[in-house]
Amino acid sequence: MFEIYQDKAGKYRFRLRANNGEIICASQGYASKSGCIRGITALANNSINKDSFKLHESRGGKWTFNVVSGNNKVVATSQSYKDKSGLNKGIKSVMTNAPKLKIK
Repeated sequence: MFEIYQDKAGKYRFRLRANNGEIICASQGYASKSGCIRGITALANNSINKDSFKLHESRGGKWTFNVVSGNNKVVATSQSYKDKSGLNKGIKSVMTNAPKLKIK
C-alpha cells in the first residue's frame, strides 16, 4: 500500500509498504500532492519492468535499489538490505504491490 505524507519541509512524499507494514521504498519530495500521486503512478507503471530497477552495493556491502522511469529519473529508492537475497525479495515485493495502486 502507498502512504502519502508531508515531510518537515512541507514536501509531499510517498512510501510503499509491504503487507507486514515494512517500508519497501520511498520517493523524493514533491511540491504538490498531485505531483506525488503522479510519482506513485510512475512507480506502478515502471515496476512491471525488471530493467527499471537499478541495483547498488555500498562499500559496506549493503544493497539498495532505485526504480527509474523511462527518462532515467529516480522514482523511488529502497531501504538498505544486508544481502542480495533480501534485495531481490524487496524488488519482487515492489513488482507485486506497486501496480495495485492502493493509496492510504
